[in-house]
Amino acid sequence: MTDAAEDALPERKRGSGVKLVYEMLRDEILTLALPPGKPIDEVHLAERFGMSRTPIREALVRLAGEGLVETLPNRSAIVANIDVLNLYTYFDAITLMYRVTTRLAGQYHRPEDLVTIRARQADYLRAVAAQDPLAMIAVNREFHAAIAEAGRNPYFTTLTLRLLDEGRRILRLYYQSFNDRLPQEYSDEHEAIIAAIAARDLDLCDRLARAHADQIVRQIQKFFGRDQRLDIAL
Repeated sequence: MTDAAEDALPERKRGSGVKLVYEMLRDEILTLALPPGKPIDEVHLAERFGMSRTPIREALVRLAGEGLVETLPNRSAIVANIDVLNLYTYFDAITLMYRVTTRLAGQYHRPEDLVTIRARQADYLRAVAAQDPLAMIAVNREFHAAIAEAGRNPYFTTLTLRLLDEGRRILRLYYQSFNDRLPQEYSDEHEAIIAAIAARDLDLCDRLARAHADQIVRQIQKFFGRDQRLDIAL
């Protein structure tokens, strides 16, 4: 099918094609089946999915907006690299956002916010029990997004979501370090954070959020230090 013919298709059909390509490529990037730095061939993808290059390009634009794909000057694309040497800057930023948003949630949350946060935690526990890393990554994002939204500062919420999206592959390595069997004590950290928010204990919110971020950082650093043979192009 030509690009012109694809453009003539009903919006619903074209949109569903973009969604399919986006979701499959996103999952392959997050699981590292498509490793950092790997070139992305639009022609190959068009053949693989049996569609024109138009929905492929639209899916790649969406992935680029989430920091998972990089567009090069010659208009080709690659899977975005993970800058391991400068991960500390990411860790500093996400730790600060966990602390700020959790503290603000403790101060400004409404009853309906706690309902949403607890629902996201229930979803997370189901993903942990199923040992489903992609679901854990997705629901972890929604859990911390709900906390950020409860803090009533849209700027912090936007930054937190950006960091959570950029860090999804890092979180994948975190779960991989446990062979996708997250210890109960770490899923319980979410429960303690919810209790602190509900109690409006701002200092405890801050301490628990920092401790939560710190243990993730330590585990990832330990993982990289333990396995120097990771087959990841950086």
